[in-house]
Amino acid sequence: MFQTILSTIDLYQTIIIHRHQRPDPDALGSQLGLREILRHNFPEKNILATGLDEPSLAWMADMDLVSDHDYQGALVIVTDTANQPRIDDQRYQQGDFLIKIDHHPNHDAYGHLSYVDTQASSTSEIITEFALKTALTLTKEAARLLYAGIIGDTGRFLYPSTSAKTLRLAAELRAFDVDFAAMARQMDTFPYNIAKLQGYIFEHLDISENGVARITLTQDILKTYQVLEAETSAIVSSPGKIDMVQAWAIFVEQADRHSYRVRLRSKEVVINTIAQEHDGGGHPLASGANSYSLEENEQIFQKMIKAVTQKEIQDEIH
Repeated sequence: MFQTILSTIDLYQTIIIHRHQRPDPDALGSQLGLREILRHNFPEKNILATGLDEPSLAWMADMDLVSDHDYQGALVIVTDTANQPRIDDQRYQQGDFLIKIDHHPNHDAYGHLSYVDTQASSTSEIITEFALKTALTLTKEAARLLYAGIIGDTGRFLYPSTSAKTLRLAAELRAFDVDFAAMARQMDTFPYNIAKLQGYIFEHLDISENGVARITLTQDILKTYQVLEAETSAIVSSPGKIDMVQAWAIFVEQADRHSYRVRLRSKEVVINTIAQEHDGGGHPLASGANSYSLEENEQIFQKMIKAVTQKEIQDEIH
């Protein structure tokens, strides 16, 4: 499949790369890492990356200005995006040919050509493997971006998605002269207002008897701590640091004050099926959803409690 993707790339003069809305390091790492690889190996081609800039990840790289005209006869590649509504910049449909490269469950098999590896830790891992297996030259900048994507989605190789293959590919990237320690510091530090929000979360976290936790961050709370909605990604893993917490939900009230962005995480219990029931999806242990009322928030929380309870029963049986 990698060779087929490369052969398709060979056919096009303009290639436009998309990723998902509200990008994380893997979304940007895979998108911009691929851009860097293709620009280096195909200097005669017009390689562009589109999507809204994410201020909290501005240290990774900048987006390009892509015009409607650029899509005429272009190849479009979408990385790290499970379903079409989440693609940043809906002009992805205006190209001549569409390729999907992803590691999420393939519930929306869009594109003329699709490569989805749910065993990969990240889409940045897939792009790294793609370059190595097709003998494309990796650059120092591509290594920096792809490594950031891998450690972002693996939690610095702590999450279950980390495999021996992940570590082998990461080792290839580590061979480049990049200040990886500085990158780790960049990804592990946050402003003082985020630190204060962390304190609020630990103080107000609601934990059920079987270890399901939740916190609701209203617009008023965000304003009190002077935190942007996008910056709340920095505290997603915080509840999981408590030993008794098995799964958790973070409900972030949106600007309309009627809907919520929901971040679901779990240590062992599969929760992406719950996300799928609430306008979302993702990985078995890390998913996102959308809620449109406090009542729906409660439904999601109760479903998580039920899922953890069922696993406890099954564990006792076995």
